[in-house]
Amino acid sequence: MYLYATVKDCMLYIELGHVSETAVLIMKTSNGNTSLMDMFEKGKVLKICAPMVRYSKLAFRSLVRKYNCDICFTPMIVAADFMRSVKARDSEFTTNEHDRPLVVQFAAHDAQTLADAACVVAPFSDGVDLNCGCPQRWAMSEGYGACLINKPELVKDMVTLVRNQVGNPNYTASIKIRIHKDLKRTVDLCQKAESAGVSWITVHGRTSEERHQPVHNDAIKTIKDSVSVPVIANGDIKYLRDVETTHQLTGVDGVMAARGLLTNPAMFAGYEDTPLECIWEWVDISLEQGTPFTCFHQHLMYMLERVSSQPERKVFNSLSSTAAVIDYLQNTYGSGGPLKMTLQWTVVATFLYVEIGILVIFCLPFISPRRWQRLFQLGIWSRLAGVWNKVFLTMIVVLVVLFLDAVREVRKYSGKDIGSDAKLQPNMFDHLHMKLFRAQRNLYISGFTVFLWLVMKRVVTLINQLATASSTTAALQAQADGANQAAKKYMEDNELLKQTLMEGKGDKATTQGMELLREEVERLKEELKTSEDSLKSSQSEADAMKKQTDGLAREYDRLLVEHQELQNLQDSGDKKED
Repeated sequence: MYLYATVKDCMLYIELGHVSETAVLIMKTSNGNTSLMDMFEKGKVLKICAPMVRYSKLAFRSLVRKYNCDICFTPMIVAADFMRSVKARDSEFTTNEHDRPLVVQFAAHDAQTLADAACVVAPFSDGVDLNCGCPQRWAMSEGYGACLINKPELVKDMVTLVRNQVGNPNYTASIKIRIHKDLKRTVDLCQKAESAGVSWITVHGRTSEERHQPVHNDAIKTIKDSVSVPVIANGDIKYLRDVETTHQLTGVDGVMAARGLLTNPAMFAGYEDTPLECIWEWVDISLEQGTPFTCFHQHLMYMLERVSSQPERKVFNSLSSTAAVIDYLQNTYGSGGPLKMTLQWTVVATFLYVEIGILVIFCLPFISPRRWQRLFQLGIWSRLAGVWNKVFLTMIVVLVVLFLDAVREVRKYSGKDIGSDAKLQPNMFDHLHMKLFRAQRNLYISGFTVFLWLVMKRVVTLINQLATASSTTAALQAQADGANQAAKKYMEDNELLKQTLMEGKGDKATTQGMELLREEVERLKEELKTSEDSLKSSQSEADAMKKQTDGLAREYDRLLVEHQELQNLQDSGDKKED
């Protein structure tokens, strides 16, 4: 049995060769003056990466810390094996100087073994956690995991012994539990752990028999209200919005995610799905830390679950080497960067959808061509007219280049002979089939985009022509309507005259008709005489104005002569005085 009550004793154990050199570096750089408990601020909800067997190892913890994860847990480590075997310690517990804050989770059914393991890892971590929630049969048959929720006194002793034997007062000791069907038993367990000095309690809101049933948030709230230590909620945290929802429903101090982070390590940063830059960061971290291929590949399978299609997942899941995975990612998402290919074709597809939408709007039956023409005649279009042709031609060139590139890809993958290579790489056929599918999809997208771009240009021209023709037709129609009205009036007058002439018979009718004509002629003569009188009056007024103008001109000449004479007299007088 080992007992490590102080950091000095831990150093002795390290010197005997039982802890890695990296762990020694962490211990030397940690001053032990800070505590995880300082992170539990009022109103703040901590975001925590759950302990996951085979998954929440150093490389994955390094990744999620880049995306707003506050605290990380190690995978569950069996304390007895950890203390018994140097190989187990080297493989189960790895860390580095950036891997903080860190909580090490142990599975134990013996208080002293748990305390010994806690003392070993204390210099290299910020706390230990006792697993009281693992529902797997092997764990429960060995006395680990969820069976401990039925042994509250043992849990209390474990927490007490860890508290007493770890020399760092800021080192935390927590437990992770599941709930009982009888919630009173769970509350009793939590209160006993609290009396033993537990730092916080993580509650998975399901019983040990439940797997995918809804989480009992009401039970978590009851536990939170029953203890004064912080409580962490666990279960069904798949998106960032679930964090706030759980906090509002339960009032907990933090939220722990497991499967949600596996599927999307950037979840706590607000991403709905795994961003491609996160995938490439995982590749970089894994290569840097030498992550085994199985772990490296499994994490990527989870990350690509939402962002790839089923045929793509089938091909990716069958890859068997790190080089093949990286080659797949580069060919699928672009060798120039994780966003290059995807962004390129996403933009083209978006442009295609915009074209379709505009054409649908142009075809709306209740918007006339003349109304479209008035919209086209707005000032903004006149300002853009100068660059419109350049933009149109540029888009044509870009889309044609993309179309030709897609044609090249289709020809490349449709004509590739893989008969001899298929025996060496059984998955090559599916891989090439997937690439051919992508190339054909890109070909259709670019081809339809070019076609609709030309169609849209032609539709705008036809709308303008149709509007102009419609305007011309309307003007001609108005002119024809005016001529028709004049002709109609003439015909009515003619008919009236005809009727008047035909009211009598023989000489009487002729006499009446002639009388009407004479009256009309007399009326026209009177109008002509009035016009002549007006013209003569105007002529008389003009002559009077002319005479008046001539008189004024003569008067002006006389005044000018007098002025000249006076000027000459004044000049002669000045000379005499001199």
